[in-house]
Amino acid sequence: MNDPIGDMLTRIRNGQMRGKSVVATPASKLRGWVLDVLADEGYIRGYEATKDTAGHPAFEISLKYYEGTPVIREVKRVSKPGRRVYMGVNDIPSVRQGLGVSIVSTSKGVMSDANARAAKVGGEVLCTVF
Repeated sequence: MNDPIGDMLTRIRNGQMRGKSVVATPASKLRGWVLDVLADEGYIRGYEATKDTAGHPAFEISLKYYEGTPVIREVKRVSKPGRRVYMGVNDIPSVRQGLGVSIVSTSKGVMSDANARAAKVGGEVLCTVF
């Protein structure tokens, strides 16, 4: 797999299109940090570490819905393996005039765009969520 974050975001997107309450994805530290940001911002109910059928570590992500519609309306991968996107603290984009979130991988960890601006650090913009 070349793009584990893109794979996880696609699993979340597909699960919400089908109305699933839980989706599974292979576990990694980076995926866990991204899921922490999504949970802190209120886009997912949470996640827990489990094992898949082959015994490999996995995450079960509890998706969030409001009145039957998914809370995540749009999720886009910004920095891809073929084209990395790095931005300074002043260049980090605000998503939909601040209604959405950019998830940024910084030297101080993976955080939302607002937290990155508050910490005055830039980094790799992993994805945007609205």
